[in-house]
Amino acid sequence: MTWTLDIENIAGILDGETTVEPGLNAVRAENWRGKSSLIRSLQTAMGTRSPLTEGAAEGRVTLRTDTDEYEVRLRREGRTVARDGTPYLADEYDRTCASLYAFLTEDNPIRAAVQNGENLEAYLTKPLELENINEQIADLQAERSQVESELNRAQSASENLVSKQKRIASLEEELAELKAQRESIEEPPEDAGSRDDLSSARADQDRIEGQIERLEKSINRIEENLAEHEAELADLEVPDHSAIDDDLARLEERVQEHESDVELLKSVYSANRRIVEEGRTELVSDIDRGLVEDSMSCWICGSETERGTIDARLEALQEKITELEEDANAYRAEKRALQSKKDEQRQQERRERELERQIGDLESQLEERRESLERKRDSLADVTDRVEELEETVSEQESELTAVESEIKYTEELLADLRSEVDTLEDQAGQQSMLEEERQSLSDEIETLRTRRERMKAETREAFSEAISEIIETFETSYESARLTSNFDLVVARDGREASLDALSEGEVVLLGLVAALAGYEAYDVADRVPVILVDSLGGLTDRNLHLLVDYLSDRSDRVVCTAYPEQSSFEGHEIDPAEWDVVSDEVESTA
Repeated sequence: MTWTLDIENIAGILDGETTVEPGLNAVRAENWRGKSSLIRSLQTAMGTRSPLTEGAAEGRVTLRTDTDEYEVRLRREGRTVARDGTPYLADEYDRTCASLYAFLTEDNPIRAAVQNGENLEAYLTKPLELENINEQIADLQAERSQVESELNRAQSASENLVSKQKRIASLEEELAELKAQRESIEEPPEDAGSRDDLSSARADQDRIEGQIERLEKSINRIEENLAEHEAELADLEVPDHSAIDDDLARLEERVQEHESDVELLKSVYSANRRIVEEGRTELVSDIDRGLVEDSMSCWICGSETERGTIDARLEALQEKITELEEDANAYRAEKRALQSKKDEQRQQERRERELERQIGDLESQLEERRESLERKRDSLADVTDRVEELEETVSEQESELTAVESEIKYTEELLADLRSEVDTLEDQAGQQSMLEEERQSLSDEIETLRTRRERMKAETREAFSEAISEIIETFETSYESARLTSNFDLVVARDGREASLDALSEGEVVLLGLVAALAGYEAYDVADRVPVILVDSLGGLTDRNLHLLVDYLSDRSDRVVCTAYPEQSSFEGHEIDPAEWDVVSDEVESTA
């Protein structure tokens, strides 16, 4: 899975692009060609550094994998550099582990601490500070207290369950005795069956009372409707337009006369106007052409006339037609008004007849309902007398039965409550084992957190011991052992005696710093958090030791990126050539 890296104004790289492959990646170049700047660019993409190029206002790094893209942007704000975007390592815990244990550059805090002879505890336990162990313990203790409260309830429920079950058995026996007593009361004596008769009579009484109530409501509705109809009929006024028919006939006759006259005049006007407008008067008259105006004989009466006179007569005829049409329209309007009054009269007459019919129906219904009501009231009086007689007969039996049924109902309700309570108690008691396991699990987790710091310290020291043994055996150092004390002081032994770090070579001190960092790498499972190990500024190592170290690191991470000089021998992996990058030193040389 190849990574692609685009760089702009990061450290000494003004503009550059490269790829990072799985396995070993070696950046080979002279000084000032961007080797360390590539390492810093990767740190920027991961989210642990912000090395904006000196003098640049902004910069960026874009890291593309097969599945995602991560971009970190830097901008200068006064004397500080602000960072935003989406780094590869989003969690502060992961970034801390990367800075301390995976990014093994010259300014790595652990390498610097070893070189300066400092105590390493603060660096090798720093991730624990981010875990908020005390806060986690407090949360777990609160959760455990809640579980213990539920466990106490479960234990109490288990103790109460037996007594509740005994009480249920006792109530079930009492209920069986009460039901047997009720059966004996319900068996009527041989000489009387009046209890069933009373029930039947009460049912008849209820039924008749319901019928009476419905009849009374029906009578009220009919009376209300009847009053409304009578009031409407009294307010209804039917107009008398008996003379309208004669007026309508007269207007219809006038309309027809005018329409006939208009049609006749239009035909006369149309024919004569056409002869004149089409200049065909010679078809019906002899024309004498004059200098001013033509003269002709009228083709109707034969008298001599002129063209202008004929036009004037036609205009007069058109005016007559218009006058007749206006009169006809006036007659039509008057006719519509009279017809509207006639329609109104018919409507009112129909409503009057409908109201009279409905009033008659309502009066009939009212009379029928009143007769039915009277009969039902007589029936109710008879049934009421019958009920009273039967109540006197069965009162003693009914009282006894009511008392027994009340006792049965109370016992059944008490049993239902107890059974529900037993169900709840059984559920609570059934959780006892689960709650005990949960309490134990929480206690174990609390204890694990309480001992985590010491355990991680021990694991870190153990990881250091394992790593230093491998390093000493592989690199043939001048010291035969090194260890971290319980206080995390670094102690080196040479020739069976404790040796000062000042007595070691630069390369040996570098190796000790790397081993200390790798101890944290193993203890905190950094390989699962950070996908790459970065190595820079290993000038103190020989060419052989550099290759041995790179091989050693490659076994621990999917990707390793290291820097190298051209004179050092080639690595078995992907070599990155920065020749095509635009770096700060290029601008310095061009300026010079």
